[in-house]
Amino acid sequence: MNIKFSKPVKIALENSAPILALESTIIAHGMPYPDNLIFAEGAESLCKKLGVAPATIAIIKGEICVGLSKNQLTLIAKNKNVKKIARHEIGFAISQKWTGATTVSSTMHIAKQAGISVFATGGIGGVHRGSEYSFDVSQDLIALSQIPMIVVSAGAKAILDIPKTVELLETLGVPILGYKTKNFPAFYSRVSGVSLTLELKKPQDIVAFYFSHLKNGLSSAILLANPVPKPNEILAKKMEDSINVAIEKAKNLGVKGKQLTPFLLEQIRNETKGKSLKTNRVLALNNINLGARVALEVSKKPR
Repeated sequence: MNIKFSKPVKIALENSAPILALESTIIAHGMPYPDNLIFAEGAESLCKKLGVAPATIAIIKGEICVGLSKNQLTLIAKNKNVKKIARHEIGFAISQKWTGATTVSSTMHIAKQAGISVFATGGIGGVHRGSEYSFDVSQDLIALSQIPMIVVSAGAKAILDIPKTVELLETLGVPILGYKTKNFPAFYSRVSGVSLTLELKKPQDIVAFYFSHLKNGLSSAILLANPVPKPNEILAKKMEDSINVAIEKAKNLGVKGKQLTPFLLEQIRNETKGKSLKTNRVLALNNINLGARVALEVSKKPR
């Protein structure tokens, strides 16, 4: 894979220093401008403060970029023509010289090709509500089953059918590890009602589990479920009404496919009068904080 690395990421790779992969769809399609740019710059600053190289990933004019400049971050945040690129579209995006933001699935693929083992996102995609009729299931789940790395998220997006998402992850052989929790988080909310069997409380124990996972011939990712900080959570019961209103609007307007999640997030943001945006930003930074500390531990392991 032909990759253009930022100077800090290139230096970190050459010196086996800690690196954290970050997606760009959360910037382009998850938050409005200028909130998204403020978030992106804050995410990179947080990584640097913790001694970890931030590797925000995007495709710019057909070139895979791992680590973005300030101008590139601004482009992704501000340009409304930035496409949303999933894993199966990477080859097409490069051949057609697209400029696009990478989803969880494409970020994982590129990060692994680049030699990066830890990735922090907001929430993964999964099984959409009504999937028994639409068959709408995110590629994120397949990527998690096939790409061995540590993925930190606040569970799955609350707009999804979370019990089915967790069930399918189990079917696909993806271990879900609760960070200081035995309940799968629901993005805006700390608990979804779906219990977890695996829980760890220290980054070094998480990394030990990951290397044991690899050593024993297992090739899936480890999904590290990190609940939103308690002061910032929105209880699931309060979110449900807003989610149902957003889903009904999407249904009436015929919004489907890769446009569905950004549409629902925007509608929920309007319904909650911006509270969901604040929670989204906090939980994503919380995941980056944990992801950076995990990346530090990974860098200590001999290659």
